[in-house]
Amino acid sequence: MRYLPKLRYRHGKIEIGDRLFTQSGVVLDAQSGKIEIGNNVSINDYSIVLGHGGVRIGDGTRIAAHVVIISFEHGYEDATVLIKDQPIKKGRVVIGGDVWIGAGAKVLAGSNIADGCVIGANSVVKGATEPFGVYVGSPARLVKKRSLPDATGPQAMRPELPNTRR
Repeated sequence: MRYLPKLRYRHGKIEIGDRLFTQSGVVLDAQSGKIEIGNNVSINDYSIVLGHGGVRIGDGTRIAAHVVIISFEHGYEDATVLIKDQPIKKGRVVIGGDVWIGAGAKVLAGSNIADGCVIGANSVVKGATEPFGVYVGSPARLVKKRSLPDATGPQAMRPELPNTRR
């Protein structure tokens, strides 16, 4: 069965490439920012993308169930002002191509997940990752690199990643 995501544009914009596959309960909320989704992307059950500071998801990326991608933070520095009344801080989130984000992971404002990364279930990503890294934990830490084939022959070359720049 095919499920359509709940789209909220508000004052923002959502751009979706070819072949976006979504499951039940997916929310894409542009807020005042822009959400850009590449080609051949899947977003599974009850995942949420909040685009206030801008979000870009590259080609061939897989997002498991209950993932939250949020591109802003609430200010909280001034203890004399309620948190809800303090200014928010926008931080663009960029997710490269051929990325797999495991169930329940959180990707916070300002994060940049490089091409080919794997983010383990329930991990919390804040900041930049290395290409083809495997990250787990809270905060997410590099635990290994995806193996590259022996580059001694032309058949051993890693296939070209799709162009994730739009």
